[in-house]
Amino acid sequence: MALSRIAREHAAEIRNHDWSDAPFRADRAGHDRAVDGRGGRVLTDQETDTIRMNVMWVTAQVLGHQDPNFDVYEFAAACGVEIMTRSGRLNGGIEAGVRIHDGRYMRPGTWDAGEGDWLDEVDARDRC
Repeated sequence: MALSRIAREHAAEIRNHDWSDAPFRADRAGHDRAVDGRGGRVLTDQETDTIRMNVMWVTAQVLGHQDPNFDVYEFAAACGVEIMTRSGRLNGGIEAGVRIHDGRYMRPGTWDAGEGDWLDEVDARDRC
């Protein structure tokens, strides 16, 4: 199944960004150390992959809630996240990183899988 346009665009931006110094500098979208200059500590490849995976999960939670056809594995792969284990099977940790209840993605910003106008609730909580 093909990703929606919005999911493809999110994945392209996540994949394009150089995450190797993400905890050490705030930078614009599409950061690339080769173009933007070097300086400071750089993460290991494993640390960089962990940040990319976390960004993918946070984005996937919203996309999965919005799109009933969303495929978290397809999205993760498009983001540049490894989806296979060393033994060649799908990594179950990919799906375990998003909040799903009874086959539905829980509402972004909550642990709730229900229906309703949840954004009003989140907005009210943020104003407190």
